[in-house]
Amino acid sequence: MPTKDRVVFVTIDDGQEKDPRFVEMLRDLRVPVSMFLTDGNVRDDYGYFKPLQALGNHVQNHTLTHPVMPHLGPEGQRREICGAQKSLTREYGTAPKLFRPPFGMWGSATQEAARECGIQGIVLWTASMQIHDMQYDDPNKKLHNGDVLLAHFRGPKQLRGESMTKMFAEMLKRIRRQGFAVARLEDYISFR
Repeated sequence: MPTKDRVVFVTIDDGQEKDPRFVEMLRDLRVPVSMFLTDGNVRDDYGYFKPLQALGNHVQNHTLTHPVMPHLGPEGQRREICGAQKSLTREYGTAPKLFRPPFGMWGSATQEAARECGIQGIVLWTASMQIHDMQYDDPNKKLHNGDVLLAHFRGPKQLRGESMTKMFAEMLKRIRRQGFAVARLEDYISFR
C-alpha cells in the first residue's frame, strides 16, 4: 500500500486454528489485523472469529475451499469467490470488500469473478511470517512503509509444536525492531 506512514499491515489467512489465547492476545494488544477467511476452514466455528471482528478487525474473502484459482474456469472461480462472499456476509453481517487468491495465484478471470462477486480489490503480500522467521520480497530482508504481511491461523500441528500466539508475538517483535507500527489495512484503502 502506498503510504508515507511508517506502518505495515498484518493479514491472517485461512482459519484452521481457533486458539482462544489468540483472541485474548489481540484484545490485550489491540493490534489490528485483516482476516482473509476460507469458508471451508471456518464453518466448523464461525463464532470464533466474531470477537476478533468486534475488535474492529475486518473479515475478507479467501474462497470457499482454497483452490489454485487459475486452474478453475471462470465459473469455478465465481463459485469459489461468490460462495465465500455469501456465507461470510451471512455469518459476519458485512460483505467482504477484499479478496486474497490462495497461493497468491490469480489472473484476469479471477479479477473478473471477484468484481462480479462484489469484491473491490485483490490483496497480495510483500512478506510472510513463518514459524520463527519472516520471508521478505526485499532481498535485504527489510520492511517498507505500507508492506502487507501474511500470517495464517495455524496451530501446533502446522507450526511444528509452536503456538499461533508465539508466532504472532515473534512477528510483532520483528515489526517493531524495524521501527514500524501496525495499522489497519482497510483504513488505507478507498472503497467505492
